[in-house]
This record gives sequence, C-alpha cells and structure tokens, in this order.
Amino acid sequence: MKLAFSTLGCPRWTLDKIIRSAGSYGFQGVEVRGLQDDLDITRRAEFTTGATPTLRQLRDNDVEIACFSSSVMLSNSDTGSSEKSLDELTRYAELCVAFETPYIRIFGGSIGSVPRQSALETAITELSKMADIARDAGIAILVETHDDWMRADHMKSLMTAVSSDAIGLLWDVNHPFMFLGEAPATTWRETGAWVRHTHWKDSKRNPRAKHGFEPVLMGDGDLPHQEIYEVLKGGSYSGYLSLEWEKRWHPEIPEPEVAFPQYVEYMKKLL
Repeated sequence: MKLAFSTLGCPRWTLDKIIRSAGSYGFQGVEVRGLQDDLDITRRAEFTTGATPTLRQLRDNDVEIACFSSSVMLSNSDTGSSEKSLDELTRYAELCVAFETPYIRIFGGSIGSVPRQSALETAITELSKMADIARDAGIAILVETHDDWMRADHMKSLMTAVSSDAIGLLWDVNHPFMFLGEAPATTWRETGAWVRHTHWKDSKRNPRAKHGFEPVLMGDGDLPHQEIYEVLKGGSYSGYLSLEWEKRWHPEIPEPEVAFPQYVEYMKKLL
C-alpha cells in the first residue's frame, strides 16, 4: 500500500510546492482535488499546455498523480447537468492519459425524495455512459462512498448492475463508519471487490459539529484505523491510502505543514 494526500488539504499551495512537499514528506502520490482557486483543474496550464514540465517534476520527485478527483455527481437526472458531467469527465480522462493516472473520482450525490430504486436506475444509466468514457481512455471511474451512496448494500447493488471493469469504488473510510456505524469488515465484505482507492482521515464525535463529528489529526479521533488497515490487508488491497485533510472546507484545522508529515509518521507505525 502507498501513501498519497489530496490537494484539498493545501488549497493555497502552488503545484510546485505540492509536488516538492509530497516527495520530501515521503508520499508516493498526490490526489488532485483542485488547485488554489480552481476546483476544476482541467483547463489549468499546469495540466494542459504545461503538462510536460509538470510530469518531469513529478518524476524528479518520485511522485505520481494517484487520482483526479472531480466534482461530478452521479445522482443527477437533469439532462443538461448530465451532459456537463460527461464533458467534465472527458476532460479529466484526457488528463489521466497524459499523466498515466488510472482513476477519476466522482460523487454519488444526494437522491433527495426520489425512491431508492428509481435513484438506482438513474445512477445505473448515468454510470454506464461514464463507463464508455473511462473504457476509451483505459482508466476507471470511481464512485466515492459519500452522500446518499454510503451503505455497502447500496453500493454493491450499483456495482453489480453496472458490471464494468471501467467502474469501481473509492472507499472513504470515515463516511460509512461515522455516519452509519457500518463496520469496516461489512463495508469490505460487500464492496471490496470493487474498491480501487481509499480516502483516510480521522474525526471525533462532537454533537455541536455540523454532521455530529469534526476533523482531527490522525489518532486523535474515533476511526478504527488499525481495524480498517487489517481489513484491507486481509483483502489483498495494494492501492493508495490517500489523506483527505479537508482544509479547503475547514480553514480552522491545522495547516498542511502539520497534518501531512503527521499522517506519514502515523501511517508508518500503522503499516
């Protein structure tokens, strides 16, 4: 297993600093979720006209782009929004080819008042269209365990129905456990066959916080990291353990200069 961090954790850093810091801290990968003021980075020069020097710098620092994390929402039946999502995914797929990156992350999204079966049918239709884009690029699109798509049985139903090597899952280890109380062993038993990438973090229960818990440094919260690691190891998972330090959404939490090296040291002990 390898270590990465999401750029969600360093929204003020330049790409140059991101790559240099990843190498010096001991990360093998970077997950691109926005850069400075842009969440959608598919038109930024660092990844388009300037891709060659960016690739050179990544290689010089022994770092790779592990995943491009998009803002695409799967639960979206609006035709116009669907077309925009497919266009965004096409641009990300082009970046995946240029940077030899295997994955694009998408969100499940909220289903609102739509019955679960109807939402599932819509999601299957949309995800099948997305699979064509991924297949043509030789990559995979990963649905994150997030929003109304966290429960293991829901995700298993979706993956089984789509049944494509171009579609997989991103297991955010926080969400099923903290929102639903779902045991890591259950998550893996039902969905492990499709998990290609993982998000790691720690959070502490706090009834005053927005979702009933707040982000904290690794080891300071309630996530059973050792148990999760053992589940992954037992399932022969060999992908990335990517730190999703949500500094962009929680400016009050410690700076990346604190959180990133602390994650590496914590995970070295865990592994």
